[in-house]
Amino acid sequence: MLEEFNIIAVRIAELLRARGEKIAVADGATGGLIAASLLTVPGALSFYVGGGVVYSTKARDVLFGLGADAFKGMQSATTDYAAIQAEAIRDNFGAQWGIAESGAAGSSKHPMGVASGRSCVAIAGPGGIAVTQVTETDSDDRIGNMQVFTRRALEFLEATLTAA
Repeated sequence: MLEEFNIIAVRIAELLRARGEKIAVADGATGGLIAASLLTVPGALSFYVGGGVVYSTKARDVLFGLGADAFKGMQSATTDYAAIQAEAIRDNFGAQWGIAESGAAGSSKHPMGVASGRSCVAIAGPGGIAVTQVTETDSDDRIGNMQVFTRRALEFLEATLTAA
């Protein structure tokens, strides 16, 4: 799995390095696989500044430092929820790019009632770039969903960087 993701991550690294830009990552239902994929590239420090796995409201509040009011009335696994996280991770880590994923991998009840197999990814970049993507697998296969969510997030990031 990481070998497959590494192929995409190498291309992402080349795009970021060519621009002299860096990225920060907020993984959710991907469980750290977006960041891990980027870190498979040797010399990742030249384009990756850090991030974290946002798997609870406590982790969210500590990592983003926005306070609960910033998320008031929002539900996880939505594009708006992922977008605020992508901006916050980018800004808090002083990067040009931020990517955030929020979803429900499945095989257990999501605390906010989100259906298994849903992933929302947001990317915040320089010059006001703000894009989102939703992936729906209609599956309760936790590991399979995590793999699909990660692959789709990496492909979306590569496409966004290429178009920027």
